[in-house]
Amino acid sequence: MTCLCLSAAILQADDTVDGMEGTRAVLIDIDGVLTVSWKALPGAVAAMERLRAAGLPLALVTNNTSRTRAVIAGRLAAEGFPVGVDDILTAPAVTAAYLRDHYPGARCLFLNSGDVRADLEGVTLVDESDDSAPDVVVFGGAGDEFGYAALNRAFRELQRGAPLVAMHRNLYWRTSQGLDLDTGAFLMGLERAARVEAEVTGKPAGAFFATALAHLGVAAGRALMVGDDIESDVLAAQRAGITGVLVKTGKYLPETHASASGAPDHVLDSFADLPALLGHAA
Repeated sequence: MTCLCLSAAILQADDTVDGMEGTRAVLIDIDGVLTVSWKALPGAVAAMERLRAAGLPLALVTNNTSRTRAVIAGRLAAEGFPVGVDDILTAPAVTAAYLRDHYPGARCLFLNSGDVRADLEGVTLVDESDDSAPDVVVFGGAGDEFGYAALNRAFRELQRGAPLVAMHRNLYWRTSQGLDLDTGAFLMGLERAARVEAEVTGKPAGAFFATALAHLGVAAGRALMVGDDIESDVLAAQRAGITGVLVKTGKYLPETHASASGAPDHVLDSFADLPALLGHAA
C-alpha cells in the first residue's frame, strides 16, 4: 500500500494558471461527479479518457469512508474509468497518516459505516466489545452504526477528555434514491453536547489538498479541483490556491450555490464538460 504522509512539504503556489491551458493536474471528487451509486454519469468516462490522452495527471479525491482505495479503484474500472489504486486519495488513508503523525500508538474508538481497515495502516482500533477507555474517538462515514448506544459511548469518551477526529463533516451525500444523511448531521450535535471541536482530516481540510498536491507533484496554482460540494470541494480548494470547478450533478442544489460563502471559479453542467474548459475537447 502506498503510504500517504501529511508531513510532506506543501507545494507553494508560486505561479498561477495562465488560462486553462496552464493547468498541470486535476483533482476530482468521485461521488456525484464521476458516479452516483457507483454508476458512471453520462459522458464522465469519455471525459476522463480525453484528460488521460492529454497527459494530465489526475488524483481522485474523496471523502468516501465505506470502501478502501482498492475497492474504489475496482468499482470505477468496472464502469470503464481509466484509473488505478494509486490514483485514489481517500479520507481514511489521509486520516491514518494524521493519526500516525499526531497520535502515535493511540487506541482509537472508530465509528464508521463500512470496512476500511486496510487503509488504516498503523492505526490501533478498539474492538466494540472492549469497554476500556480509548485514547482518541474517530468518526468516519455515517450509517446504521451511528445508533444511540454508539453515539452515547463516543459522547462519554469525549467528556473524559478523548480528542475527536473526524474524516469529514459532510451533511449529506447523493445516492440513486436521493440525498442521505452523513456524518456532519451527527457530528455538530456531538461537538455541541461535549463542548469539543473535531479535528477534520478529509475535505475541506487544507492538509487533505496539500497531500493531493504533493502526490501529484504540482503547485496549487497549477492545479484544478472538480466537485459537486461547493463548500467542501470547490471553495475549500480555492482557499488552498487551487482553481475550483463546481459541477451541477450529485449533491448540487441551486439554493446551496446561491447561499455559499464564496463563488466558484467555474461552474459546469457536468464533468463531461471539463475537457472543453481545459482545451482538450474531442
